[in-house]
Amino acid sequence: MSDENSLKKALSDWEKGPVAKTINRFPEREEEFKTISGIPVKRLYTPLDTQTVDYLQDLGFPGQYPFTRGVQPTMYRGRFWTMRQYSGFATAKETNERFRFLLDQGQTGLSVAFDLPTQIGYDSDNPMSHGEVGKVGVAIDSLADMEVLFDGIPLNKVSTSMTINAPAAVLLAMYIAVAEKQGVPMEKLRGTIQNDILKEYVARGTYIFPPKPSMRLITDIFKFCSENMPLWNTISISGYHIREAGSTAVQELAFTLANGIAYVKAAIEAGLDVDAFASRLSFFFGSHSDFLEEIAKFRAARRLWARIMRERFGARDDKSCRLRFHTQTAGCTLTAQQPDNNIVRVTLQALQAVLGGTNSLHTNSRDEALALPTEESVQIALRTQQIIAYETGVGDTIDPLAGSYYIESLTNEIEECVMKYIEKIDSMGGAPAAIENGYIQSEIHNSAYQFQTAVDAGQRIVVGVNKFIVPEERTIDYLRVDPHVEEEQVARLKKVRETRDNDRVQETLEALKAGAKGDENLVPLILDAVKAYATLGEICDVLRDVFGEYKSPDIL
Repeated sequence: MSDENSLKKALSDWEKGPVAKTINRFPEREEEFKTISGIPVKRLYTPLDTQTVDYLQDLGFPGQYPFTRGVQPTMYRGRFWTMRQYSGFATAKETNERFRFLLDQGQTGLSVAFDLPTQIGYDSDNPMSHGEVGKVGVAIDSLADMEVLFDGIPLNKVSTSMTINAPAAVLLAMYIAVAEKQGVPMEKLRGTIQNDILKEYVARGTYIFPPKPSMRLITDIFKFCSENMPLWNTISISGYHIREAGSTAVQELAFTLANGIAYVKAAIEAGLDVDAFASRLSFFFGSHSDFLEEIAKFRAARRLWARIMRERFGARDDKSCRLRFHTQTAGCTLTAQQPDNNIVRVTLQALQAVLGGTNSLHTNSRDEALALPTEESVQIALRTQQIIAYETGVGDTIDPLAGSYYIESLTNEIEECVMKYIEKIDSMGGAPAAIENGYIQSEIHNSAYQFQTAVDAGQRIVVGVNKFIVPEERTIDYLRVDPHVEEEQVARLKKVRETRDNDRVQETLEALKAGAKGDENLVPLILDAVKAYATLGEICDVLRDVFGEYKSPDIL
């Protein structure tokens, strides 16, 4: 067995001998070898690069702290990741039909995309909603729409993820009410609400209220669900949108975990015991184009969060230290040029998510750089996951790239870089303060600019965009949302308002206003309003009156 000194000498001899001769005849590519995060990539990795790795302390076994190798002891040998395709467009009826199609095709979990008015708390008949109803997701104005959305879908047999943030409590209440109508008690419901408002302030923009009342709503949900919905994930702390806005992999992880720290801190300050809610926290990451960096990122994420929860917050239960995450392939890497190339991109990004140990996965469709996906495109995207699961064998052994000198070295390096960011954010007073002073936004903007500059200069190749370009005509049949959807949705909303008990609606909204002015948990009050068929906009307007609206700082 080689000792350290003999290995160093052999490596030096190799570099001075065979490598030098080869480079003299065939020079290496004229580029700086580094990951998208800017981490230098050496020509070769050896045991010298993993000398500091302590197997039990840094890796451990799957299902055991620090969960570097996975959060379940048998991972995909027990069952595959949840195949959860993100879907939603036009009306609740049309989205319900898409849900049924995907379930028939073998999808194992639902993921709801809401339209922009729904995401920012406006009813479809609000002047602010004009032109946006049903365009980038499904329009949900009241419990009546939610009833149609899940018609014929047994909520005791599927788990549902909802990408909703500022009005998350309202959509959660609607889901609970629909389940009750199906005879399913809330304690049996499984799913996730995104409910991550901090990343909205820095990356996505669908915020309503200022940070303080927004954090109150989040901790109210934590408390309500910890007491009533033990199987429900109360938040999906999202790095995906941070990455889509232009961050590096290191920044995505650092800013996401910093936001997670802020949520845990807020819940503890609100009087919750960390082990009462932490096991229901979940995360959401993007899977970008740097194959090996992304795999190392996912592994580093689990180890970092485990250590943060135990060392910073004193979590006693191992379940509180598990980082469970959903992954979506990177929408920002999809190209309008040569759109079939996106199938290849998505396949590789899905594979790296699986090799990184994701718990659920959405695969983007080839046409999403141009429009909402067609049924044919979403079927190809789902089949991509199924082929990886059933034909490749990559799920037969756990964490198959563990022990790779490069993967372990890169996992360590990402962890170190992330901790430097977290320490800097801590010095500013935490993620909310770093957001308020524009630090996180500026870091993301700078990275986005640098990446695009590299693409524009041809330093980073995007196939079909700045190299291997061909003349082409559009041949894909894109999905187009019927322009009459808005009229139909507004008419449906009008009918709901005419047929409900409006006196009861007003009673529930007044109770909500009083609760918002005090310190009562708002989720039960919102649930009462939802059951009376108060609309999303009416509920959010009550909260706007009490809490006000957030105005983004000027950081440019």
